[in-house]
Amino acid sequence: MAMYPTDRKYTQNHEWIQVDGGTATVGITEFAQKQLGDMVFVDVPTVGQKVETGEPFGTVESVKVASELFMPVGGKVTERNEELIDEPELLNSEPHEVWVIKVQVSDKEALKGLLSAEQYEKYLKSEAE
Repeated sequence: MAMYPTDRKYTQNHEWIQVDGGTATVGITEFAQKQLGDMVFVDVPTVGQKVETGEPFGTVESVKVASELFMPVGGKVTERNEELIDEPELLNSEPHEVWVIKVQVSDKEALKGLLSAEQYEKYLKSEAE
C-alpha cells in the first residue's frame, strides 16, 4: 500500500505535482514536512511569474531550517496559496492536501522525468540506507 498518493508525481527534492489538463498543482511531500519540522514562513512567486523546470521557485522556513522549493515543471504561476502566508503550519498538517502554487505548464516534457509514488518511496528507502 503506497503511503504517497498515486494520483501525482514526485521529485527527488520532495515536491509533489498533480497535473489536470494544462494546470499543475505543486506542494511538498510528507517526507519534506517531517524533515523540516514546524513551518513558520512560506515565500512563493507572484501570479504571472514564469518558473523554470528544476529552478528554485520559493522557500519554506521552519523552526529548524530554511529550504528552497524546486519546480518540477516549467510554466507560469496562475495561483498561489495565500493561506500559507498567514498559516504556513498548514503544510505540516496535511502536506498532500495543501498546495503551494498552481502553474500553467509550458514544459510538458519534464513530467516524463518525475517519479511515481512507488518510485518516490523506493527513492526514500535508498536515501535512508
